[in-house]
Amino acid sequence: MAGPLAGLRVIEMVGLGPCPFAAMMLADMGAEVIRIDRKALVGAANPFPMLGTKFDVMARGRRSLALDLKQPEARELLLDLVQHADVLIEGFRPGVMERLGLGPEPCQARNPSLVYGRVTGWGQTGPLAQAAGHDINYLALSGMLQAMGRADTPPPPPLNLVGDFGGGGMLLAFGVLCALLEARGSGKGQVIDAAMLEGSALLGSMIYGFRAFGAWQDQRAANLLDGGAHFYDNYACADGKFVSIGAIEPQFYAQLLRLCEISDPSFDAQMDRQLWQQLKQKLAAIFKTKSQREWCDLMEGSEVCFAPVLDMAAAPQHPHNLARASFIEVAGVSQPAPAPRFSRSQTAVSAPPATPGQHSEAILKDWHIAPERIAMLLDKRVI
Repeated sequence: MAGPLAGLRVIEMVGLGPCPFAAMMLADMGAEVIRIDRKALVGAANPFPMLGTKFDVMARGRRSLALDLKQPEARELLLDLVQHADVLIEGFRPGVMERLGLGPEPCQARNPSLVYGRVTGWGQTGPLAQAAGHDINYLALSGMLQAMGRADTPPPPPLNLVGDFGGGGMLLAFGVLCALLEARGSGKGQVIDAAMLEGSALLGSMIYGFRAFGAWQDQRAANLLDGGAHFYDNYACADGKFVSIGAIEPQFYAQLLRLCEISDPSFDAQMDRQLWQQLKQKLAAIFKTKSQREWCDLMEGSEVCFAPVLDMAAAPQHPHNLARASFIEVAGVSQPAPAPRFSRSQTAVSAPPATPGQHSEAILKDWHIAPERIAMLLDKRVI
C-alpha cells in the first residue's frame, strides 16, 4: 500500500534547511513533491558542495525542475503548475516570492484551495522579519539556547536540530497538514507563517512551565534535565567513549546504584541539589573504571535508562537500529529511514536525490504542459 500522503501534490521552492526538510518528510510519506531549482545555480559555485549530489539526503524522494525565474515565461509556468498542486512551500525571506510575482495572492488566485506554506527565521512580520539569521540566532531569542550547556562555558551550538528542523521544518509540515485538513471542509487554502524562533520556543514549552512553577533555575547545568543532576548526564568510560544515564524515577535510580555497586549513603539523597556536583564526581570516577562495551553489557536493556553515546558511523550498526531498519542506504549513502511508521501505509524513499533540473521535461509532461510549450521553454532556456 502507498504512503499515507499518496496523491498529494506539492511544489517545493528549493532553499536551505527547514523547507527541504519539510519537503523530505512529505515525500517520505508518499506525497509527490517537485523541487523548483533555480536554473541560474545549475553548475554554479556552491557554498554547500554536497547539495545536488547523492549526499544531499534531504533532497531524496523528489524530482527536480530547474527554472530561470528571472524570465516571465518561467514565472507564468510556475503559476500554471500551481493550478495542479495542493501545496506550495517556500523558505525565502519575506517579500522574495512577492517580488517574483509568486506570492500567496497570485498563486491562490489561480488555485483558491492551495495551501501556501512559508518558513522563515523570525516570521513574516515584526522588527526582525528582514534580518539575516541562522538556527543558532533563532534558538538564542527563544530563550532555549541560554538553558543549554555547562555552567562555566558559553552555551554550545546544539547542531541545527532545534531551529532548522524541529522548530522549522517539522512545524511547517505540521502546519501544511493542518491547513489541508481544514481545506477539506472549507474548500479554501490558506497561508502558513512558520517561524523558527516560535518553533524553538514551542519546543521549550515544558521548560517554560517548569520555570514558572519554580522548578527550573536560569543557571545552566543546575536543573534536572540540563546536566545538573548526577543521574541525568553523559559520562566518560575507560576507553574514552561515553554513556548516557537518565535514571530520574526512584526505581530507575535504585537500579543504577545497584548495577554500579554503590553503597555510599550520600547517594540516597537523590534530589538534594546541594549534593549533585559531589555525587557527579563520584559517579564519573565509577564510569571510568569500565569501557563503554563493558557498561553496555551490564546496563543496556535494564531499568537504568541507559544508552551508549554512539557516533554516526556506529549508530546505524547498533542491534536495535538494525532490527528496526531505522537507517537505510540510498544510492550507497547511509541515512535515517522515513518515520514515523504506520500499521497499513508503507513509507519509503522513492528515489535518490536528484541533480537540479534532472526531471524538467518529465515533470512538465506529467503536469499537463503541452509538448510544443515545453519545446519553446527549452529553446528560450527558461528550463
